[in-house]
Amino acid sequence: MNPFDEIAVEEAIRLKEAGTATEIVVYRAECRLAKETLRTALALGADRAILVETEVELQPLAVAKLLRAIVQKESRSSSSSASRQSTTTATKRQMLAALLGWSQGTFASKVKNFGRQAEVTREVDGGLETISITMPAVVTTDLRLNEPRYVTLPNIMKAKKNTWKC
Repeated sequence: MNPFDEIAVEEAIRLKEAGTATEIVVYRAECRLAKETLRTALALGADRAILVETEVELQPLAVAKLLRAIVQKESRSSSSSASRQSTTTATKRQMLAALLGWSQGTFASKVKNFGRQAEVTREVDGGLETISITMPAVVTTDLRLNEPRYVTLPNIMKAKKNTWKC
């Protein structure tokens, strides 16, 4: 799992602990190392994992469309869902926000959630910039957003037993 994904999962865990989010669902739409990444997210504290298996390399727009379908399906099955997405390619997450018609906050170094609104702070050339976005939203992380917790051995063992949707 790359550091940005770890930070995104940690932030989702903090939102859940604060009562802002009810469930943490992680998604992966790639073939190489996908299962290990999902296991790590589950061991960190994610509730569920969804894996889209493929043998071909997906282009960013294809990944964004797959994630949109997953988010829409998950939103229909839950009356209250909080979604957070972090990917390794910037274009995927921006495309996802556009396809969903959601607000987006990029390179967040601080996030404050106020229910239907959130404040996202990020570093820019002249200092810090804070924007207000409407929820739901796609928020991408900066390395300064938080310090991810360590995975404990019991959580690793529990994550190995977990299954996920494909």
